[in-house]
Amino acid sequence: MLRLAVIVLLLANAGYYAWSQGLLRQFGYAPQEQSEPQRMNQQIRPETLQILKVNPSKTSSAAPPIPTSPPQATAANDSPTPASTPAAPAPAESAECLQAGVFDDRQAEVLRTAAAGLPSGSWTLEPTPVPGRWMVYMGRFDDMETLDRKRAELRARKVEHDRAGGTLELGLSLGRFASKEAAERELANLGNKGVRTARVIQERAESPGFTLRLPSVNDALRAQLDVLRTAMAGKTLRTCG
Repeated sequence: MLRLAVIVLLLANAGYYAWSQGLLRQFGYAPQEQSEPQRMNQQIRPETLQILKVNPSKTSSAAPPIPTSPPQATAANDSPTPASTPAAPAPAESAECLQAGVFDDRQAEVLRTAAAGLPSGSWTLEPTPVPGRWMVYMGRFDDMETLDRKRAELRARKVEHDRAGGTLELGLSLGRFASKEAAERELANLGNKGVRTARVIQERAESPGFTLRLPSVNDALRAQLDVLRTAMAGKTLRTCG
């Protein structure tokens, strides 16, 4: 059975070969010829067509070089580079305003002399009038024994007091005030507590005064302020208020 199948397959292959090669055309068995005569009619002067031999070595040397595209600019080169980069501004030096006072006429004159060597415009002496001051006063007593007796009486009446001091010794102050009117009101209140011998006096008259002001003290100026210390009459520089 297998032998018969092999014989049939060989005969089929031989028949297909004879058919495809046109060997059976006389018996009416052959593949249909494919032709396109219209393409021949579309040719233009086919007699001028020449077939040239190509020399591989000349072809390779005559071939134009393949252009290489220029390297792309990096993102940094695409943007224009500034001619120069401005330097960052230096941080401003910190400075503070300082002042001292109040100084009287004599003290202010000493300060003017001491501050003359400081940079121009770095300091001023601003007028600061010193207002008068009024006191509810008791005294002047003849001796300490009388003073002590009056102090005991005031403590018993719960009246606050202290030593008047200065040219008003021996005496007692029952309060100091910026105006005469305020002092007189306090004297009336003390009368209600049994105080009868006190009176209102002007402890200090209004007088001219001056405040030393340094509006912008930086490190360089601060190093020069030692020249003022002996002329400040014991006062110290403080932050401007």
